[in-house]
Amino acid sequence: MPTVAGRRSSRAADSTAQIGSAAATPVKYKFRSDSNDLIGSPMRKSPRLCTHASPNSSLKDNVIEKCPKPSINLLSRFPQEEKPSDNFVKRPTWDPSDVEQLRTVKEAIHVSTAPKTVVCREHEQNMIFEFCKNSIKQEKAGSLYVCGCPGTGKSLSMEKVKDILVNWANEEGVQLPDMLSFNCTSLTNTSEIFSKILGQYNPPKKQNRSSTSSLELLRNLYSQKQPPGTRMLLVVADELDYLITRDRAVLHDLFMLTTLPFSKCILLGVANAIDLADRFIPKLESLNCKPMVITFRAYSKDQIVAILQERLSALPCTVFQPQAVELCARRVAAASGDMRKALSVCRSAIEMLEAERKDLMSDSTLSPLDMNGDQQNPAPLDITTNNMVRIDHVAAALSRTYKSSVVDTIQSLPQHQQIILCSAVKLFRGGKKDTTIGELNKSYTDVCKSASIPPVVISELLSMCQVLDDQGILKLGQARDDKLKRVTLKIDGADIVFALQGVRFFRNCLE
Repeated sequence: MPTVAGRRSSRAADSTAQIGSAAATPVKYKFRSDSNDLIGSPMRKSPRLCTHASPNSSLKDNVIEKCPKPSINLLSRFPQEEKPSDNFVKRPTWDPSDVEQLRTVKEAIHVSTAPKTVVCREHEQNMIFEFCKNSIKQEKAGSLYVCGCPGTGKSLSMEKVKDILVNWANEEGVQLPDMLSFNCTSLTNTSEIFSKILGQYNPPKKQNRSSTSSLELLRNLYSQKQPPGTRMLLVVADELDYLITRDRAVLHDLFMLTTLPFSKCILLGVANAIDLADRFIPKLESLNCKPMVITFRAYSKDQIVAILQERLSALPCTVFQPQAVELCARRVAAASGDMRKALSVCRSAIEMLEAERKDLMSDSTLSPLDMNGDQQNPAPLDITTNNMVRIDHVAAALSRTYKSSVVDTIQSLPQHQQIILCSAVKLFRGGKKDTTIGELNKSYTDVCKSASIPPVVISELLSMCQVLDDQGILKLGQARDDKLKRVTLKIDGADIVFALQGVRFFRNCLE
């Protein structure tokens, strides 16, 4: 080990040598931390700063020489949450000119393509599964109503729950119930639903049996003790609001089948009408057939990103830039939260990229000469940028999906007429289809007061509603009392949200 005197003399010599060359080269001091050699007595490093140290280790083990140097990225030693966009950049970029790849990508994001796993709806699926499992175990009839806005994964979740039920019954050795699934819009009349349910029990052949007799036969069947080994019947009725608008008595009779003493029916109703619970459950409760209600909320931006990532992760290549996916999710979530809209936007963006690539290829083949007239090969395209769906593609697709003459009209309206439309959208959320001038005026006044804007009187509001009616945005009904006139929207509420979301005041009101 060098002595202290040796250290001083060495430094003196180094400084003398450096003075001579100071004019040419700046002095570069050398610190003790830059040296790999241990000088003097060994320095002790805190065990917490060394990954290999421990409280029981000796001083020799805790010197700097034994501690590995930190890597360039100091945060790499801490666990970091994986970003949703990581899966988009770890794989090779796709080739839009490949017909097979293009077809595979379009199929992956098509609305009709069911994903292998249904993400962001695990909680709702578990609630539905537990309800069905308890009903099957106890051999007890029951009813469940699933509601939510369009494109929130209701029907897809029901299919997933049926698969889970099959796997659970096979593992537990439980008798699997018979399953009947149908869409109520496919019925020729609302009472045909009872014929479909009755057909699962193989009744005596009666070819000319009326729908009324089908209901009576079901009531008789569920009012007497069933033979041993009779299976439970799981009925999944999609678009149940079709029964609401046509015949309310059919809806009541359907739910009442689950209350009969020997009923084997487990009814799962799916509909878009969120306010069905408020409108019909009091009546169903009085009939002792109140269903359990599960609501599917609109998808948020993060959920839409996760669902798109899940679909695109099945592809062997990267198709979208992460920023493009986030833009699509943010705009769709702000407008409606409809996942089908997001998939439609992504598909439209891919078609725009496909058209852009065709234009680039045609330009390169039509202009093969450079400035000097020498024939050159077409310039190669940048694979990392030109082959991926970018933000501009998604922005154009969003404009094509939501932007229309109606949006332009809404954006050019006076402020108070825009506030009226904003108030109407807030009133019509939850499946409500119409309101009165009196209710609309109350909502309009509340919105104005929240922004310290003086509201107009009800007579002026009625005149503005008449103007919106003339433009085809609202439909104004007739009544002797102006406050009782019915008001309905003639356009999609998502168009109003999309048109007004650029203004912070309206965006806060619509959240």
